Amino acid sequence: MTEQRARIAAYLGRLNGYAISLTGNRDRARDLVQDCALRAMAARRWPGDEPAYRAWLFRILRNAFFDEERRSGRVVALDDATEPVAEGGETWRFDDSLISSLTVRIGLTKLSPPHREVIALVDLAGFSYGETAALIGVPPGTVMSRLSRARHCLLLAIGESNVQPLPARARKAAK
Repeated sequence: MTEQRARIAAYLGRLNGYAISLTGNRDRARDLVQDCALRAMAARRWPGDEPAYRAWLFRILRNAFFDEERRSGRVVALDDATEPVAEGGETWRFDDSLISSLTVRIGLTKLSPPHREVIALVDLAGFSYGETAALIGVPPGTVMSRLSRARHCLLLAIGESNVQPLPARARKAAK
């Protein structure tokens, strides 16, 4: 059991990021990751090689998310990639790297669930197109086109943000 805990612990950060992308809520994401870890610990068998093990954990998390959504009566349409990008945003005035990070985070919240999911799996968790396709049950071509649309929507959401970089003079004065 200790070996299994260590293997799960190695993926907790990535699982949490993926859970946040699915739920849009840190508290729900923590609960979802905990449920995933409990399900993985209770499994009688698990994959031996690391890529299969990682995909197995993410599949457990995804299934736990769908189970939770069904129990609560919410409808999740992760296959509907046409949901429009929401309006809004927040203004931040910190250093460039923090502004960039926050802008992307805000932009991700404006994306539809299928777009957030594919960006979380490929760009944040590091899954290949093939691994992502197997995980969410779509062809690799669908993953590539969905990722392309998701990235485009993210750029649009970031472009519509009211977060603007400081002019060069202001940045030099702030240092």
